[in-house]
Amino acid sequence: MTKWEYITTPLLIHKETQILNTWGNQGWELVQVTTGPQGGLIAFFKKAVAE
Repeated sequence: MTKWEYITTPLLIHKETQILNTWGNQGWELVQVTTGPQGGLIAFFKKAVAE
């Protein structure tokens, strides 16, 4: 069974692509983007845990 680890990060205005590409290059898969409690965008990522 695959085990996952998760991380969240804010998506700063005008830097969204750079932030997403940085995490993607590190092996993180984008799961969802949602509005945070203070109005900014929050990205949720997952990555399989190496066993």
